[in-house]
Amino acid sequence: MRRRKATVELFEQIRREYEFGLGTIQGVARKFGVHRRLVREAVQSAVPRQKVPPVRPRPRLEPVAAFIDGILEADRQAPRKQRHTAHRIHERLRQERAEHPIAESTVRQYVRERKAALGLLRRETFVPQSYAWGSEAQVDWYEAYADLGDERVKLQVFALRSMASGAAFHRAYRHATQQAFLEAHEQAFHYFEGVFRRLRYDNLTAAVKRILRGFRREETARFVAFRSHWRFEAEFCPPAEAHEKGGVESEAGRFRRNHWVPVPRARDLAELNTQLLAACQADEQRTVAGREQPVGAALLSEREHLLPLAAEGFDLMEVSFPQVTSLGCVKVKTNAYSVPVKAGTAVQVPVRATHIEIWHAGRQVAHHERCYGRYQEILDLEHYLDVLEHKPGALAGSKPLEQWRQLGRWPASYDQLWAALIERQGRAAGTKAMIELLQLGRHHGQDRLRTAIETALALGCRDAAAIRHLLAAPTLAHHPPPALVPPALARFDRPVPTRDVYDELLAEVAR
Repeated sequence: MRRRKATVELFEQIRREYEFGLGTIQGVARKFGVHRRLVREAVQSAVPRQKVPPVRPRPRLEPVAAFIDGILEADRQAPRKQRHTAHRIHERLRQERAEHPIAESTVRQYVRERKAALGLLRRETFVPQSYAWGSEAQVDWYEAYADLGDERVKLQVFALRSMASGAAFHRAYRHATQQAFLEAHEQAFHYFEGVFRRLRYDNLTAAVKRILRGFRREETARFVAFRSHWRFEAEFCPPAEAHEKGGVESEAGRFRRNHWVPVPRARDLAELNTQLLAACQADEQRTVAGREQPVGAALLSEREHLLPLAAEGFDLMEVSFPQVTSLGCVKVKTNAYSVPVKAGTAVQVPVRATHIEIWHAGRQVAHHERCYGRYQEILDLEHYLDVLEHKPGALAGSKPLEQWRQLGRWPASYDQLWAALIERQGRAAGTKAMIELLQLGRHHGQDRLRTAIETALALGCRDAAAIRHLLAAPTLAHHPPPALVPPALARFDRPVPTRDVYDELLAEVAR
């Protein structure tokens, strides 16, 4: 601005000299030491022309420009609220393109130019508020996508944010049911180690049955009982006035940009929620703009002002007592879940927001992720292994095997080993041997079984005894050196014995 003012003043002097002084272009240019073109421009107009700034080279930006453009292009296919910010792009550049250091301001300028060209820039204004410790938290649901297994799933995410400390709790569900809504509250209370005196909501159907005049609401009976159990007050925003709980609205956007971008991957919903909990704890290190202390330090102060937790949780379970069908399943809310119990047996099924449990004779015999579809079959191959030992021919075309393949729990190595066992022992005996190996997975864990099978195949061994040895070897008390194992013992169809047994066997072989 100062430079432009100086130019305007120079133009004024040139124009005066030309009109009342020397009167020639060349003379005025010589007197002021400027080019004749500038004198002609000043004579024509008192206001200098706006000059287009030259395009400056960007040596730091050029090596990563294609990477940034690729991210912005990929964001076109990503959910609208899970696209990259300039800060997130800069963080990815530091992690994935560390060999090309670049200032965040340079990235911000370039991203702003590109987003302006794409029409993606949006600005919002928020009014800051002040809150007493433990006085209020705000609650909301928001949508986000995650890759669970090999499938991209749209999830409903519960968020509860403290307005005084800025700490927040996030938990994902497949459906925003009332049971999930109440369960997430309890998880949040335990995360904060106390209960806020007032919670502010939208007019969620899980809590509000009917909107009355003004701020009055007819609340659902179950929500009223839950609120009474945990001793907090509830306030609801006017319809279409979500900005009245702007704290949790902005929290959802911030958390989504930082922890849902890129789209997270997890084996299942439980693993994803473990990642979200770790993200909530990591966010305690950040400092909210305009505040002096980090979120975690403020949360420690706020916990002293929260209401104490209830002695026991609210009863959120729905319990049913179905009988096991002839297909080895129990029917729960129209869906069939497999169970390793004899047909005709009555079992107890507690239904939770994310999973169901099946209990018999005082112990849990099955656990399934809850299905919110209708008339679906959720089958676990492990639950049918005892039956398949007597009916091995039913394995190849079974629905539990098909579902394991779809879930990625039946890798190609299993088919490779199964084919080798059939070729060596025949179809019936080879399939039965494969089923016996799957039974070992129930004891040692399917991950260890898979590792043992892939290790044996990598060594060129397709024998069931070798796989049993690989599973049992870590549990043996002693492991003799390989040189002490006679070739005759290597063919034994059982795990390698301990040192004392080896000594006896070696003596027997010597005799």
